Amino acid sequence: MSQLTAQLTEYKTHIDTDIRVYAAHVRRTTADQYGMYPAIVTNAFLDMLERGGKRLRGALVIAGYQMCGGSDMAMIVRAATAIEMIHTHLLIIDDIQDKSSVRRGRPTVHEILKTYHQKQGFSGDSRHTGTSLGINAALTGGYAAQMLIAGLNVEPQLRSNAMGIIAHAVLTTAHGQTLDFIQELKGQATEADIEHTMEWKTAYYSILNPLCVGMVLAGAGCADTDAIREYALHAGKAFQITDDILGVFGADAVTGKSSLDDMREGKQTILTVYIDKHAEVSQRTYFKQCLGKSDLTQAELLRCQAILRESGALAYAEKLAAKYAAIAVSALDHAPRNWHKKHVRFMQELVESFVERNV
Repeated sequence: MSQLTAQLTEYKTHIDTDIRVYAAHVRRTTADQYGMYPAIVTNAFLDMLERGGKRLRGALVIAGYQMCGGSDMAMIVRAATAIEMIHTHLLIIDDIQDKSSVRRGRPTVHEILKTYHQKQGFSGDSRHTGTSLGINAALTGGYAAQMLIAGLNVEPQLRSNAMGIIAHAVLTTAHGQTLDFIQELKGQATEADIEHTMEWKTAYYSILNPLCVGMVLAGAGCADTDAIREYALHAGKAFQITDDILGVFGADAVTGKSSLDDMREGKQTILTVYIDKHAEVSQRTYFKQCLGKSDLTQAELLRCQAILRESGALAYAEKLAAKYAAIAVSALDHAPRNWHKKHVRFMQELVESFVERNV
């Protein structure tokens, strides 16, 4: 096991343990205080939260905290739990907007709640119920996360700083999601549009936000959070490009969702922009017919994958992801002297691992 894997595993173990304890408390108190139906919705959120994943965002909270000299492990793990809850909150909304039925190998929250409607024999539209209660699940989880941050055992100003950073990151993410959604409706995007989406939707909340939250909870000031910005934004872009590649080429068992989803949604990425500009006419025509096709077949997906390879789109995206990763790594070559070198190296190795994920 590499040092990076060992460190990520350690962080994940701490976070998963805290989430289990917190989830058990919330299940009990929600049922006692609010009754059965709010408990059903809350449990759907907690089910998604407890499914796991790599806990990347929570890990970065802890890494940023330790890098700047923080030592209260119980406090920062609880902060990491809150950030993972915000991640889950955003995933639920994303799944509703993308009409996704599977997340991490199991039904999405709105699908769980749609099925609940059907099993209970309620009147009305089960799909509308699933969507409506899914939104409520996201809201309850998001606000509960803010309560955790507000209750952290740190100086009031540090809590306030962390809450401000989180609010700004979620606001930026919402604007990035809006841009992403409109690009799908238009069926086209420029590379500049994709750059904005990757920065606003992914880099801010997946990399910059958790790092800055951890750093300010350790007492770091603006000079430190400014210094991490270049790393975070380029690391986030490298992560997103690789994620978009996996969205089309990844195995369902590995990614936890269907490789058909992104194509069916008409998702605009660096891959699709390259096809629009550089593919042969016949390739471009076929690909455009498939992108956004709600009943896209596996055979059609295989042909689109071949077009992405043959046109050079896949190679271009991989090269761009590697470029962003290299910029992120070099951004830490001259990190402030007060940052612990062990954690600086952890972050450099982490971004390198982003572009090494298997397709």
